Amino acid sequence: MPVSLDALLDDLLAETADVEKMVAPLDDTGIARPTPAAGWDIRDQLTHLAFFDEAATQALLDPDGFRRAAAALMAEGMDFPDRVAAEHAGLPAEEVRAWFARARAALVTTFRGRDARARLPWYGPDMSVASSVTARIMETWAHGQDIADTLGVTRVATDRLRHIAHLGVSTTAFSFGLHGRPAPVVPIRVVLHAPSGDRWTWGDGAAADRVEGTALDFCLTVTQRRLAEDTGLVVRGPAAREWIGIAQAFAGAPGRGRA
Repeated sequence: MPVSLDALLDDLLAETADVEKMVAPLDDTGIARPTPAAGWDIRDQLTHLAFFDEAATQALLDPDGFRRAAAALMAEGMDFPDRVAAEHAGLPAEEVRAWFARARAALVTTFRGRDARARLPWYGPDMSVASSVTARIMETWAHGQDIADTLGVTRVATDRLRHIAHLGVSTTAFSFGLHGRPAPVVPIRVVLHAPSGDRWTWGDGAAADRVEGTALDFCLTVTQRRLAEDTGLVVRGPAAREWIGIAQAFAGAPGRGRA
């Protein structure tokens, strides 16, 4: 079944609204509260989203310009997300919120009506337009989780997690490659229980290596917001255990995970 780009963008807007609601009351002191991401405060989470929204828009409209900008950024080191955060550390709360809202609105407007299968560059492998939007959903949800953890907010899990879960599964080989390891040759079965009560599955149903649990726990793990052992995930088999320990649904250098 073809991917509906409009549906993806609508889900991105829903995730955006969740984040905007959490940060709307924050003043300059509140936006500077440290999050569980080491060295990052709430401001850094938002400027990260805004900066890479603008990068995704450029990748679609001006791929050659994006490639030059990305190469220059990565040439100084793969810690570029930290450097982006540091460059915008002095922005006041209102300016941060306005930048995020402006960058997100421009991205959604630019991506509407595009061919979901068209390719565009990124900081890792090139990806489709649909995958780019899916990645923005994942990033928004994951950085929103950091903000929610900081503010003591418990977000209601929705079936929008399916986008993140699918990305988590499809980046299996990428996660191994980041760590200089060969991807497993044996199949890994993933069985997740959706917030709606549905059952989501990936992989060979007969596979001995398996990951099973709630979609929320799986998404927290593949975005490295929680360690697998701190969730209710049931992991069986050596390949599955190795993968879930390094799973990474986002581009860039290997993530540092959480304590």
